[in-house]
Amino acid sequence: MRKSILFLITTLAFISCKIEKEASDFDFTTTFEKSEGKQTATYEEVVRFYENLAEAYPSVKMRNSGRTDSRERLKMVTINPSPETNLDKVKEDKNIILINNGIHPGESDGIDATMMLFRDIAQGKIDMPKNTVLATIPVYNIGGALNRNSGSRTNQNGPEEYGFRGNARNYDLNRDFIKADTWNASAFARIFHILRPDVFIDNHVSNGADYQYTLTHLFTQHNKLGGELGNYLHTELMPSLETDLASKKWDITPYVNVYNRTPDKGFSQFMDSPRYSTGYTTLWNTLGMMVETHMLKPYKQRVEGTYELMKSMIEIVERDHEKIKSLRKDPYKKFLEKETYPIGWQLDTTKSSTLYFKGYEGEMITSEVTGLPRLKYDQNKPFTKEIPYQNYFKTTKEITIPEAYLIPRPWKRIIDRLEVNEIEMEYIEDDVDMEVEVYHIDSYQTYNRPYEGHYPHYNTTVTNTTETVSIKKNSYLKVKTDQPGLRYILETLEPEAVDSFFNWNFFDTILQQKEGFSAYVWEDEAAKLLAENAELKSKFEKKKQNDEKFAASSYQQLDWLHKKSDNYEKAHMRYPIYRVLKK
Repeated sequence: MRKSILFLITTLAFISCKIEKEASDFDFTTTFEKSEGKQTATYEEVVRFYENLAEAYPSVKMRNSGRTDSRERLKMVTINPSPETNLDKVKEDKNIILINNGIHPGESDGIDATMMLFRDIAQGKIDMPKNTVLATIPVYNIGGALNRNSGSRTNQNGPEEYGFRGNARNYDLNRDFIKADTWNASAFARIFHILRPDVFIDNHVSNGADYQYTLTHLFTQHNKLGGELGNYLHTELMPSLETDLASKKWDITPYVNVYNRTPDKGFSQFMDSPRYSTGYTTLWNTLGMMVETHMLKPYKQRVEGTYELMKSMIEIVERDHEKIKSLRKDPYKKFLEKETYPIGWQLDTTKSSTLYFKGYEGEMITSEVTGLPRLKYDQNKPFTKEIPYQNYFKTTKEITIPEAYLIPRPWKRIIDRLEVNEIEMEYIEDDVDMEVEVYHIDSYQTYNRPYEGHYPHYNTTVTNTTETVSIKKNSYLKVKTDQPGLRYILETLEPEAVDSFFNWNFFDTILQQKEGFSAYVWEDEAAKLLAENAELKSKFEKKKQNDEKFAASSYQQLDWLHKKSDNYEKAHMRYPIYRVLKK
């Protein structure tokens, strides 16, 4: 009995000791700081750092989300002085900034900068935001972070060792947000929809040209974001960030979107489609930006610049918190009011801005390796000059927003992705005949090289017909467009949209004809078809006269006639998702 009591006292003393741990019991000096800016923390060190921070400071909370491809759970860390833990209630009063790190773990600047930023806020070295809750995914690509090396970032100046770009299944996660092939993307979506952040920051390191800047920014394209929110981003948020950083002696320029040439003749803004993080977050009208530090600058300098940029962004969001909250109040309804939605974009070459760009002179010289011309920058020849920056895009294709889409239940891959993104759906619970708009795939092109586990389509076009179809109860899900996920619905379900599920190969089975014909059998039936249909015969003869290849191919002629007959299968090239038009 005495031993049991002694054991109980010892155990309670241990628990008490653990509960009473204070900040002074932890060493919050990061690996980056201990190495004087030469090293980045391992994944295990990052997790332990935030666990300790959450234990020492009540304002810091660490949560687990879904599993990733590495089987590790994705982490989310928040910092909020309020004791309120219900994020829905928190969002009523405060704005939320979500910081994503380590999507490419070799680009580790944001990992180290955010650790120091959260620590300094928790410890009071930086004022705790009053109107803003900070959240971070400390390392998004956990599998890549665990796969450390010191050589794969060929162009990069430090750190000494780092993670790999591909995740545990070798996906580039910054091409996977809309198609969601990975568990990482599903886990991210859960975090994103819990937070529905007002501002999103994704920390990266650039590849490409050489220039004087340590920091570049890649804001989501303002025309694509659209409306008052896009105008605020373009005319207020971005200039404020540039001005604030300049006052701290941190020059910043838009992401230098050039390869294999110097940027001194100007360049255009990068267009972030929904496959990318900021393109995806834009679909919920989040103000998104990527930070792109310059690969050739010393690691210490890059991390410190990322720290200062995030600090400036917090200050701007604090200042503009009421305006941002107002602009983001149900902006999807403004798209519904316009009744059309843009799904195609191209650079507007009639408009541009002027940058006072700080670069280096470059020239083409003869390569000592290949004997062929190569680009050589001379860092001893810096320049500052005015260059054109094309940062306006215009719509090339708009669609009429339907009242709803009808999705057949067997298309589970589509339904699963809609569910993860909290798209509201309902079963059609009764047999009904319904007038719908049906798409037929008219043409498309396909890349002939693999890209992120796919051979994507592009330049897709459709024709449409209006039909009355018989819907059996519980065989279709109805997805109404009058909901916050409107833009996600349109960008994924409209085949012509650049990152639609069709273009990502989710519907490729409809492109393959399942039933055909034997020529010697169909010959006789085709002759009857022509004899019974004078109009068809006239079109057939005209096509032979105007198309030499068609006239020289008996198969093409028979196939053309087969496709005009009742024998031709209706599912071929018929998009299985219907549009219900507004009455």
